[in-house]
Amino acid sequence: MADLSVNIGNLKLCNPVMTASGTFGYGKEYEDFVDLEKIGGIIVKGTTLHHREGNPYPRMAETPMGMLNAVGLQNKGVDYFVEHIYPQIKDIHTNMIVSGSAVEDYVKTAGIINELDHIPAIELNISCPNVKQGGMAFGVSACGCSEVVKAVRNVYKKTLIVKLSPNVTDITEIARAAEASGADSVSLINTLLGMAVDAEKRRPVLSTITGGMSGAAVKPIALRMVWQVAKAVNIPVIGLGGIMGWKDAVEFMLAGATAIQIGTANFIDPAITVKVSEGINDYLERHGYTSVKDIIGALEV
Repeated sequence: MADLSVNIGNLKLCNPVMTASGTFGYGKEYEDFVDLEKIGGIIVKGTTLHHREGNPYPRMAETPMGMLNAVGLQNKGVDYFVEHIYPQIKDIHTNMIVSGSAVEDYVKTAGIINELDHIPAIELNISCPNVKQGGMAFGVSACGCSEVVKAVRNVYKKTLIVKLSPNVTDITEIARAAEASGADSVSLINTLLGMAVDAEKRRPVLSTITGGMSGAAVKPIALRMVWQVAKAVNIPVIGLGGIMGWKDAVEFMLAGATAIQIGTANFIDPAITVKVSEGINDYLERHGYTSVKDIIGALEV
């Protein structure tokens, strides 16, 4: 078996396969379907400073080769997470990572998470398109990105991953700003802003009119952006967006991703993470590689 381990800052992953926030609950919901300890990292659903009900229904819609969501960071807040969720997940032997989608107050939330011994990293989501205040606003300019990353870096001492929005003109500019402000890694892409219309009712399908599009249809865009960012920064890049199987994952790694995240595919196959990890290993062995690190950025152009 090939060596599948990779490093994201000080974070060591047993393999490069992670779950995308919002698609895997808190991990425990999937333990009847997959061995959680065989996943490189589990990014739990977005955690905000205060309780959030999320957006009104309907807030999900299927699209050709994808889906739209406008959930709006529904969660019970960071205090509830610390008191009720953390005790349930802290002893799972993989990297349990909190998505810091704290649009109300990134810094306070990050400071609280920093004190949890068994949470080795946060993914700072500065790119959520489904909330009215904050959210994507921070992630669409280098200045906004720099401001929030520096503030969080001051209070958060562990591995800091910054999740980037694709809804920008030049994603490399945002990535470089995140790196210069203290990010240990960047992950991309978050969902693309889209909408669906009910022609018979002559109304938008989603209550919020627009939402975040994910799934296989976004993969070519995500792949292009990962390739661009991997050439622009010196920190590890985590690739996501339309990864539905091992071949997609390998393509992202060849384009420069050190690790990948699986999102929408979890809804189709709850065991897809382990299947992708096994598929990467098979690919490496067929091509004579001894380590997954050998294919990171190995695209010949």
